[in-house]
Amino acid sequence: MTDEVTPEVTKCKAPLEARGRRIDQVAVELFPEYSRARLQTWLKSGNLLVNNKQVKPSGKLLGGETFTLTAIAEPVSEVHAEAIELDIIYADEAVIIINKPVGLVVHPGAGNWSGTLQNALLHYDPELAGIPRGGIVHRLDKDTSGIMMVARSLQAHKKLVDALQARIVSREYLALAVGEMVAGGSVDQPIGRHAKDRKRMAVVETGKEAMTHYRINRRYQGFTLLDVKLETGRTHQIRVHMAYVQHPLVGDTIYGGRRRIPAGLTEETRTAVQQFSRQALHARRLSFEHPESGEEVSFEAPLPEDLVSLLKLLPDK
Repeated sequence: MTDEVTPEVTKCKAPLEARGRRIDQVAVELFPEYSRARLQTWLKSGNLLVNNKQVKPSGKLLGGETFTLTAIAEPVSEVHAEAIELDIIYADEAVIIINKPVGLVVHPGAGNWSGTLQNALLHYDPELAGIPRGGIVHRLDKDTSGIMMVARSLQAHKKLVDALQARIVSREYLALAVGEMVAGGSVDQPIGRHAKDRKRMAVVETGKEAMTHYRINRRYQGFTLLDVKLETGRTHQIRVHMAYVQHPLVGDTIYGGRRRIPAGLTEETRTAVQQFSRQALHARRLSFEHPESGEEVSFEAPLPEDLVSLLKLLPDK
């Protein structure tokens, strides 16, 4: 049995100045909490009517028409709910803040059709089935730990996605890089698919704009702990950019190449570095404007035990 969802009916009148404009263009201005693509879908399905009639998104207005929107969340995928434990830092009616563990895939896909964060979210809140990707608005790599935000309504999803695209969401990471760095800096290099290995990303001239800022948190013998802030959010961005400046992340077998172990470490420390089985990257802090209250909120996820244990073994520089 599923709970009934009460549709939200909203009416708005198009301004007289809208004469001659496309219906879907004006709809976005009247209902800014929804994306143009979703409004187009509702126009085609009859959830959005103009003067109580179903119309094409490309139709033209005379001006002064009444738009009636019956907004209801509809299942957008066949992803099934699974009882997977979640580390929830915070939750309200608009957002869920999660501390994602190492090894948890975010979205179902080739080779991972179950056991993902999206499966777990649908079990935690079945109504997320009506939100694109179960409310997930950004992602972390499978072996990157840390904080993520999830939207619990279509309106919240739209606002959070827009905020990410406008670069007004602050995402801060801790990263352990190979080598002793002398200063912080920024990497402003485009990222796209690797020319030969399509599963990897790389710095390429034809890639999308990507900007990463980093500063030194702590120096160790042979390694540097970095505070990293993303200005953009490209796939594997921090891993690609740090490898580009010759300081790949500890444990990153895809972009780090052969493991480099500095001389002078104890056998215990050498073994710990060699056996660290994932990229040493943790999404530590997330700050954004709450989609309902409009207030600036900030959440932090503690370091996972594997990274805490490794840092304790590293000798300071």
